[in-house]
Amino acid sequence: MSDPAQQKKSPFDRSLVEGPIGPAVWKLAWPTMLQNVIAGLQGVIDHILVGHLIGYTGNAAIGVSWQIFLVVIVFIASLFTGQAVLIARYVGAGEVEKVNKTVQQALLTALAMYAVMGPVGYFFAPALLDLVNASGEVRTLALPFLRINFALSIGMLLFFMLTSAMRAAGDARTPLRLGVTMTVLNLVLNLILIRGLGPIPALGTAGSALGTAIASSTVSAFALYQLFKGHLVFKVSLHSDWRPDWTIVRALFRFGLPTGVQGIAMNVAGVMMLRYIGTLPQSAAAQAAFTIGYTELFSMITWTSVGLMGAAATIAGQNLGAGHPERAMQGVHTASRIGLAVAAVVGLAFVSIPQVLLGAFGATDAAVATIGQQLLQYLAVSGFFITVALTYTGGLQGTGDTRSPLFITLASQVAVPIGMCTLIQAVRPLQAGDIWLAIVLGHFTRCVLTVVRFRQGKWRSIVVAH
Repeated sequence: MSDPAQQKKSPFDRSLVEGPIGPAVWKLAWPTMLQNVIAGLQGVIDHILVGHLIGYTGNAAIGVSWQIFLVVIVFIASLFTGQAVLIARYVGAGEVEKVNKTVQQALLTALAMYAVMGPVGYFFAPALLDLVNASGEVRTLALPFLRINFALSIGMLLFFMLTSAMRAAGDARTPLRLGVTMTVLNLVLNLILIRGLGPIPALGTAGSALGTAIASSTVSAFALYQLFKGHLVFKVSLHSDWRPDWTIVRALFRFGLPTGVQGIAMNVAGVMMLRYIGTLPQSAAAQAAFTIGYTELFSMITWTSVGLMGAAATIAGQNLGAGHPERAMQGVHTASRIGLAVAAVVGLAFVSIPQVLLGAFGATDAAVATIGQQLLQYLAVSGFFITVALTYTGGLQGTGDTRSPLFITLASQVAVPIGMCTLIQAVRPLQAGDIWLAIVLGHFTRCVLTVVRFRQGKWRSIVVAH
């Protein structure tokens, strides 16, 4: 750990490791929660536009495509978790140069990984859609959306990388400003590209993908400009030595790869759930209900929970780096209580006004509305489990324990729901309620295992790269 004089000169916010823990958690959480809500609402608006202009098959196409795309993108983004672990620990210890070097190496690694992922994802998109049993009409709408996202994903990757680094360093407001800018630009572009304007034809689902790609690339380019000009909380120079530092790169993957595999496992499980949904008698309606209910409406809980997860990770990592493990634990507990309050409010809306929520997406088809209302009742309960699971996952990952969440995910998000659906299908035809119950039980299992693991406190002895 650095001496007090070095910490005193630190450009980072020391209130995160000193003073009252509640305000420190909230200072980190609210900008990310707000950004996630605003960005999520943009996705909701996309689905509303597509639902009204194309129909529920358009919603299903976007939902299926995103589920596939995230399997790959989450793996690449896993190195950002490794980056955040290192940055938070170095910030807590007041080691400024190590923070700057970590950001530089993460940027290099992200560019190298995109150079592989973009072309491969583009060419294998048709085969990936075959894996989820997408119907012919859904597949036609999904293919251009998926290919555009793969080919032009660099902007999104750099946005995630830079904003993740800023939050780990204790700056949650700059990512909020960048995120709001990207969301507004994305919304304007999607309003034009999805439905068409003047000489610009209506591009439908492809327009949604293009709008996202252009907006994220524009904002990421600006953030990179700010980085190299020295206007961010950390500094990287074009004149620095840009050769790979294999000690840092190995640390990025040491802490990041388990999170990447965890993300892949979760999204593969999601793809498998889509396959089970695809076997239902009204598969297209069920996939549309799943996309609207789980991917969009349930995100009102996960948006805020992911923000709290990031706050818990930063608080835990920085305080462990500063030598305050008890304060790290208190921060995670505080974040989970905020999440439970949000889950209660959203869950109440799910059970009291489901018709209004589903109707906003143009889900007027009787089959979609019926299945969607049933799903929301299950998700109202599941929200409590997932918000606690995510905040405690943040605590584990922020301190460097990224392997435990991986094994917990394999048990809870893969073995439990997939195993349950497989067993039921072997006995009788699956019903929609079987799949929704499997999701709830998976979230419950993840919640219990994550809290138990964090309370064991083995993360206190984890050492990062030097």
